Amino acid sequence: MPFVERVFSGVQPTGNLHLGNYLGAIVNFVKMQETHNCIYCVVDMHAITQGVDVWGGPVELARNTREVTAAFIAAGIDPKKHIVFNQSQVSGHAELAWIFNCVARTGWLDRMTQFKEKAGKNRENASVGLYDYPVLMAADILLYRATHVPVGEDQKQHLELSRDIAQKFNNDFGDSIRAQGTNDGLFFPLPEPLITGPATRVMSLRDGTKKMSKSDASDNSRINLTDDADTIAQKIRKAKTDPEPLPTEEKGLDARPEADNLVGIFAALSGRSKAEVLRDFGGGQFSSFKNALAELCVTKLAPIAGEMKRLVADPGHIDAILNEGSDRARAIADETMKLSKDIVGFIRRR
Repeated sequence: MPFVERVFSGVQPTGNLHLGNYLGAIVNFVKMQETHNCIYCVVDMHAITQGVDVWGGPVELARNTREVTAAFIAAGIDPKKHIVFNQSQVSGHAELAWIFNCVARTGWLDRMTQFKEKAGKNRENASVGLYDYPVLMAADILLYRATHVPVGEDQKQHLELSRDIAQKFNNDFGDSIRAQGTNDGLFFPLPEPLITGPATRVMSLRDGTKKMSKSDASDNSRINLTDDADTIAQKIRKAKTDPEPLPTEEKGLDARPEADNLVGIFAALSGRSKAEVLRDFGGGQFSSFKNALAELCVTKLAPIAGEMKRLVADPGHIDAILNEGSDRARAIADETMKLSKDIVGFIRRR
């Protein structure tokens, strides 16, 4: 019996969603809902794996969770057609993560590069949660027996680990799985990366060699999804450039990171290629191009910022969306957990 095709996507509520988050993930989430059965999760349990100075503490976590939800809805995700919820409302994430902790091998986790990057030199002071983050991610995906996951470069290794865990669980408990009459001994699918076209990598407006980031000390380095029209336009006009005119061909963007970044943003927001953008603006000065880019950014992003502002002003409404989504997610998750417990041999209430 084939697995039901299902997409799982998650976003951490660590505050200050920006243009990079929008073009790199949320735009694709909106597109996917037209062609796939989707589960969109605000992964608040992942958010607390680092220090409180990163996720902001309880009040900020709740605020950021609602803000990410508001961004989903404002950008065009339909919570009636698809599931939108926050991870901590479904206990199956933690329950399945523990089972997977006993399936995964420490050697697998030792190879995870993101832990090394986030823990830095003070590795012994990092939380166990940060080290174990990829196992919880595997549980997030496999709790819904999702078959596809949209991932960026920084998450590919974690998806490979999810596949390894699924494979080992299927192998370790093959006889028990077959006794349940489930998919010829395959209980969990091996989730595939979902290719959504070339990823839009948005860089800092102050330094085209660095990714746009909420942690950058300069607010002018990024366009926040909550910025109003005047702020968006001002940040674009102040964006770092070089003294040369825009090139007429895409290869002319090589070794010009700021120019490449701004042209890439224009291309992504307008649904065009960089080459097409340069056909219109190549040979011209940055001043006129920036004016056009500012106008485009305001047209695309200001309505989202306005709708987010309206939504976050009514936290009860957002909570109702998350509660309803969590109920729908739990219905799928509970079925997976019942079968998982039977397969492992746990006695449960019937």
